[in-house]
Amino acid sequence: MTDNPVFTRIQQEIDETPVVLFMKGTPVFPQCGFSGAVVHVLTQLGVKFKGIDVLTDPDLREGIKQFTNWPTIPQLYVKGEFVGGADIVREMYQTGELQQFLDTKGVEHAA
Repeated sequence: MTDNPVFTRIQQEIDETPVVLFMKGTPVFPQCGFSGAVVHVLTQLGVKFKGIDVLTDPDLREGIKQFTNWPTIPQLYVKGEFVGGADIVREMYQTGELQQFLDTKGVEHAA
């Protein structure tokens, strides 16, 4: 892919963990409303996920935006696939599309 060590680290995280949320803060203590909204959706669905706090690493904070060519954080990945940010995740959840997507990816969640 690239020699960029940040990209290598991001790729490793999304390869190793089925559901990864690059966010501001932690799942227990989100540091922005958008990150909190995605944590809430995933928690409501009972999805096990790994939260990665981009505020602790400026290189990661910028690198994740370049990695996906997506300008905002949070960013949700499911089975290595970029799903989107807070607005997309919320909308998918409200329409039931997120639950269907998780089903097709084989990710356990509450009904």
